Amino acid sequence: MNRELEEELMRSRRQRYRSVTHNKSRQSKRTWIRDIREWIITAGIVFAVMSLLNIYVFNVSTVIGQSMQPTLYQGEKLIINKIALSFGNPGRGEIVVLHDPSTGPDRKEYLVKRVIGIPGDIVEVRDQQLYVNGKRVEEPYIDTSIEDPDFSGLTVQEGTYFVMGDNRHAGASKDSRYFGPVAKDSIVGKVSLIWWPISKMKAL
Repeated sequence: MNRELEEELMRSRRQRYRSVTHNKSRQSKRTWIRDIREWIITAGIVFAVMSLLNIYVFNVSTVIGQSMQPTLYQGEKLIINKIALSFGNPGRGEIVVLHDPSTGPDRKEYLVKRVIGIPGDIVEVRDQQLYVNGKRVEEPYIDTSIEDPDFSGLTVQEGTYFVMGDNRHAGASKDSRYFGPVAKDSIVGKVSLIWWPISKMKAL
């Protein structure tokens, strides 16, 4: 009798153990699936938010070429403020990113240039110096006088901007002297920060 009772108790314990183990396994599997689902949802939300920010608010761009030296150098990474153009027009002296309006084999997707003339301005280069509306422009960001040919006064039309690279050495910058003033719609945003390399991080 005692032996039968002991066997019955052992069977009962084994059944309870199997039941608890099975429940833990199912619970662990449900937790794992729930974690994966939450991770996918979170990743999707982050991707959507970053995509919207990239389209409407800011972008990251890399400097290609030498046309903006000595202000910007090849390989430096920039933060482009896109939303700023929704609240105001580009101003003189600001650095902007724009779609390259030129044609030909050396055409790039984007250019980085400095706004020199806004609508209504008269821009000219005389004796290797830049003049806007008849006044010589002080340019502390350049390291040489303009080595390309002078040109007579050019009036910047409504809705367009005259842009130049900071590199004023001969042939160093393809800009409005080459392709003319650019439409506001072609300007992507304002350069607000050099963020890489860290040693050169600064607001512009």
